[in-house]
Amino acid sequence: MQAITVRDRDAGLAGISLTDMPYPHAAENDVIVRVHAAGFTPGELDWPGTWTDRAGRDRTPSVPGHDLSGVVAELGYGTTGLRVGQRVFGLADWTRNGSLAEYAAVEARNLAPLPADIDHTLAAALPISGLTAWQGLFDHGRLTTGQTVLIHGAAGGVGSIAVQLAREAGARVIGTGRSADRDRALALGVDTFLDLQTEELEDAGEADVVFDVIGGDILDRSAALVRAGGTLVTIAMPPKVQPKEGRAIFFVVEPDRARLTDLAARLRDGRLKPVVGAVRPLAEAPAAFAPGKRTPGKTIIRVTQDGTGDRS
Repeated sequence: MQAITVRDRDAGLAGISLTDMPYPHAAENDVIVRVHAAGFTPGELDWPGTWTDRAGRDRTPSVPGHDLSGVVAELGYGTTGLRVGQRVFGLADWTRNGSLAEYAAVEARNLAPLPADIDHTLAAALPISGLTAWQGLFDHGRLTTGQTVLIHGAAGGVGSIAVQLAREAGARVIGTGRSADRDRALALGVDTFLDLQTEELEDAGEADVVFDVIGGDILDRSAALVRAGGTLVTIAMPPKVQPKEGRAIFFVVEPDRARLTDLAARLRDGRLKPVVGAVRPLAEAPAAFAPGKRTPGKTIIRVTQDGTGDRS
């Protein structure tokens, strides 16, 4: 099969290529997915799991990408709840070969059934961004109706979904981003937009939940915006500055089949619209990792147009 692989951590983009890889092995409770569309996170090349397995052993050449949507091609021993030929979407494991390939081995519990009327491209934009947004807002941030949430990167992959979920929950939403993001964020439903290029972050005022996807100085300064009893939630890095009278939480998204099913239902009935940016073929995936190449929404890699394909 064909796959995008990385071989040399120090090589940067030069170390990413389209290569031939063996068809994956279906371990116990695994599913082999014929990948139709896949998503990735630009920072994956800095993640330890891209280069080593759970025991810390080198696993290169490895396949990046963790969002995927496709069709079940094979079931591993003991796998239940899914069937061959079924449309699915979900998360590839952090320390195994990922989704930028024609086939991927995924734990069955990381996948959810995909309704027939949801396009694979849209579905591939949902797993990491959707689960991260939900877990950040509600599981960790404990956001409730009537509260105020400040969402950094409100027009991005995670932020755009977080804005929609927060609005539906009855929260007041302050969104941040660059000037080019203003119209998109307002269309998503933010009550107030703050341009981080021209306006002072401190002008946003206090919030019950601050959801950070940026890190660095923005994360540090965000601690002062957390209302007493509130929460600063970040996916960027462990926070160095704590809110005076609140909590600060760094988390990594967890698979959740039931929540994926719920997110798919929201997408079907129009309550949730992932923002898909560029859509590229598999051969162009290495270029999509280029730093500084900023596009609105989530970049999706279209791996195949149909459910056929030989094991090769």
